[in-house]
Amino acid sequence: MTDIPMQTASKQISVQEALAKSLKRRHRAEARFKLYGIIAIAIAMVALGTLLYSIGSKGFTALLTTQVELEVYFAPAVIDPSGTGDEAAIFGANYRGLVLKSIRTQFPEVTARRDRLALGKMMSSGAGLQLRQMVLDDPNVIGSTQIVSLPLDDEYDMLRKGIIDRTLPEDDRKVKDRELGWYDQLDAAGAVKTVFNTGFFVNGNSVEPELAGISGAVMGSLFTMLVTLLLSFPVGVSAAIYLEEFAPKNWFTDLIEVNINNLAAVPSIVFGLLGLAVFLSVFGLPRSSALVGGVVLALMTLPTIIIASRAALRAVPPSIREGALGIGASKVQVVTHHVLPLAMPGILTGTIIGMAQALGETAPLLMVGMNAFITDVPGSPLEPAAVMPVQIFMWADRPERAFVEKTSAAILVLLTFLIVMNLIAVLLRKRFERRW
Repeated sequence: MTDIPMQTASKQISVQEALAKSLKRRHRAEARFKLYGIIAIAIAMVALGTLLYSIGSKGFTALLTTQVELEVYFAPAVIDPSGTGDEAAIFGANYRGLVLKSIRTQFPEVTARRDRLALGKMMSSGAGLQLRQMVLDDPNVIGSTQIVSLPLDDEYDMLRKGIIDRTLPEDDRKVKDRELGWYDQLDAAGAVKTVFNTGFFVNGNSVEPELAGISGAVMGSLFTMLVTLLLSFPVGVSAAIYLEEFAPKNWFTDLIEVNINNLAAVPSIVFGLLGLAVFLSVFGLPRSSALVGGVVLALMTLPTIIIASRAALRAVPPSIREGALGIGASKVQVVTHHVLPLAMPGILTGTIIGMAQALGETAPLLMVGMNAFITDVPGSPLEPAAVMPVQIFMWADRPERAFVEKTSAAILVLLTFLIVMNLIAVLLRKRFERRW
């Protein structure tokens, strides 16, 4: 009889040991799973940090530019030979000649024609434009001598920033020894300055790296996003409201829902082909304009907004609808006065995420001609324009080394816009989200 309790006790001990071993295995598995998660996050953070460092280290220098201080004589015989103050004559004067005369005055020993040409190439082509703008802003400078900071050519800007290695053999450098001597002479005299590159933010596109800016692309992106928002938001929200609140549940609405989900996964370039075939060829919308780009992106963004809006509407508890109907509200009043306001944070979040996706698109806009070389800043959605992603694509294809830093800086600006838009979406969600 005493053997039975002993056997029972031994079985209980073995079960407890088995449970203890099983519990230890579970704890080890959970610890490994947490470790895998931490490793994955660490790898992602390292990859992101490496990407941002690579772009930032190259793009930061684009915020600085190199200029040289020169004494410029605004000769009346060159700017206004008739002395009448004619605006057309002043606008078309040879300001480049004034720049060349000023730089050559610093090196009177340079007399050979080839050397004088090389000396003139030290100055950016934008230096003459800067002098013209000074005269147009204040005609009283005509006849005076002014000390003006003028931009150097991009090669000397790269030399100043250390990107061009001056220790290389002369044949491996774009800046030759004689040109290096002229630059060093100006630098020793304190004429060469590094200043903040405001032109990067206020200028349009240019073939000269030291003159190229993102103003035109930023305005083009803003106009494009405005058209996209005005078209996709009301249409997408209205479609979501109808499908979720009013449409009958049958095979036809199921088919529409499947097609909307499929459209969200369609490659963006397909929408570009649609815009090229329909909006440009059939409807004749202005090519390379923010209008046609916005229409194409609106079609691409619509599925995202519809899906997000339906999810937000579906998240509103049925009790809200039932309570409103119980006090005599109509179906439309229930939706507009009760359901839609409660779902609006989720709708806005989905809309901002869709707009952020559209802001970074390049392929569909290339198909509708928004890769044209546009130097002017657009003033309306109907004017030819570029957008930030396309501008980055175009600069990345340029052979000049100075466009590398311009490309990286433009990427940083675009990433800033995207981060801000996503941050707004998160804040909207946190601010207005209700838990039922």
